[in-house]
Amino acid sequence: MEEEILDPVVISEQQFDKAASRVADLKTGLIDFLKRPNRIHIINFPVELDDGSVRTIHCFRVIHNRVFGPSKGGIRYHPDLTVEEVTSMAKLMTWKCALVNIPFGGAKGGVVCDSRELSLNELRHITRRFTTELFDIIGPATDIPAPDMYTNEQTMAWIFDTYDLLNTGKNNRPVVTGKPVNLGGSLGRREATGKGCMYATQRFLSKALIPEQQEIAGARVAIQGFGNVGAVLADEFCRQGATIVAISDSRGGIYSEQGLDPQTVAAFKKEHGSVVGLPDTLTLSNEELLEVDCDILVPAATAYQINRSNATSIKAKLVVEAANNPTTPEADEILLQRGIYVIPDILANAGGVTVSYFEWVQNNVNEQWELETVNQKLKHRMVTAVDAVFELWQDCILGEERELSESNGAESAGCVHDFRTVALMLAIKRVADATLLRGIWP
Repeated sequence: MEEEILDPVVISEQQFDKAASRVADLKTGLIDFLKRPNRIHIINFPVELDDGSVRTIHCFRVIHNRVFGPSKGGIRYHPDLTVEEVTSMAKLMTWKCALVNIPFGGAKGGVVCDSRELSLNELRHITRRFTTELFDIIGPATDIPAPDMYTNEQTMAWIFDTYDLLNTGKNNRPVVTGKPVNLGGSLGRREATGKGCMYATQRFLSKALIPEQQEIAGARVAIQGFGNVGAVLADEFCRQGATIVAISDSRGGIYSEQGLDPQTVAAFKKEHGSVVGLPDTLTLSNEELLEVDCDILVPAATAYQINRSNATSIKAKLVVEAANNPTTPEADEILLQRGIYVIPDILANAGGVTVSYFEWVQNNVNEQWELETVNQKLKHRMVTAVDAVFELWQDCILGEERELSESNGAESAGCVHDFRTVALMLAIKRVADATLLRGIWP
């Protein structure tokens, strides 16, 4: 058997092609435009480290689409980062923004480095130099960075300060989101991705596709990844009455049949550096966590964790993709055949970019909204997006039934039952329509 393809560009194109082929009246000439990034910036510069040595730093900023407005996307610091990975994530951002109806296009950026091996001083130097190199690219009305893997509020504060020093006399706060609150950051931004996941899960379950699980209360949940998103989501699910039976981080996982208290797990991880070893828990690997007997599985770590090799062993009834690209196309097919629903990443984790948009709006008018206002607006966006995807999914089902009836039972070539394809169909349609409404220039 051939090895499963895990190339991020190939996978994003497979997913796009599957959805685009089912979008009615999509002009073929737009397909290539929607698949390709608008711009790819590759940046290299030297940095002097604390010990006096010099290292060349490799960086990327990929802008996929600006049809709806400025491009928007995080900056991640990771030693294995590639331009292909950044490109695929920039595309995801375009579809996320379209799904939650915010006036941004997709972008993504990153620095090839291991932030855990660098001092705070070295990270500051790298970030400021990277921002200087990006000065002609980013801007409040052109391209707006945000935090991502191994970047945080402090990183965004450095980016804002550097840009502000280079562009004096203007309101530069909207140049970056995910800032500290006292520098113009939005209340609720840190929790936004996890809270948005909870809202999406709540609304999805209310559709009664899983008759025995129509609300979060009573659900047994396993969460792979206990960073910011996973930790917030664990808290949110517990507040809604779920039982967290398993949690993991990069070093491994823990399991408790009776349930885990997220606050206790977080305190233990802070003291010991990992969740592994928490008293009265069973230690398991990240791979084993995915196969735990549970109702809801939340991959909140890295890409391609659910793949051909383990999709047949997933026991959850619902997979909620808090991470980007956690499920491969082959795994999607297996889960679909097994009747396991997936709330795809472009829908499930769109809460982060949604509240980033709220931050950008607040910065542009020099306001700061109350936390309750932010959360109400976030819930409305997530619920509306889930409803729109569900409505299109139902239309697709009805359309397939009509095709089957008219073809006397012959298999329809246009069958689509998975929510990832439907969500992409909706996003692609919106971006394509907006492109034509603007008019092809010149």
